[in-house]
Amino acid sequence: MEYQKLNHSFPPIWDENSKILILGSFPSVKSREEGFFYGHPRNRFWEVIARILEMQKPTTMEEKKYMLVTHGIALWDVIASCEIKGSSDSSIRNVVANDFTKILARSHITKIYTNGQTAGKLYKKYAEKKTGLESVTLPSTSPANAAYSIEKLLTFWGQIHEFL
Repeated sequence: MEYQKLNHSFPPIWDENSKILILGSFPSVKSREEGFFYGHPRNRFWEVIARILEMQKPTTMEEKKYMLVTHGIALWDVIASCEIKGSSDSSIRNVVANDFTKILARSHITKIYTNGQTAGKLYKKYAEKKTGLESVTLPSTSPANAAYSIEKLLTFWGQIHEFL
């Protein structure tokens, strides 16, 4: 598989009432095809967030956006553009980070969480100094992170609830 130079192709989810920002690294092939976050059917992100919020797992883009925004959760990715092979986070190179200035200035975000080690490392390297906010790295909800069951993910991800 060859490298592709790609730009992030869909906007963040947030509003002025957002309290936390959750950042992934860069959309997977499936997410890029759908034009929305965490599009792979085996990614557990939507199930984890729904269970933390004690809601039914959303299925449509509108339901997903509504669930996040009504609970003060903003969602985006660290990377604005990069070179990547397929969906492989380990292949990411030549990174240009998203600019979080507008979201942070126009919301109530005081806490940033990253979904997985790669997102955490990329945020620390490319964005932390600019935002002035440290991030908390949570275990990846990706199906590639098979070592973490839903229950184990919930023990770590449950901490977001204290800032909502």
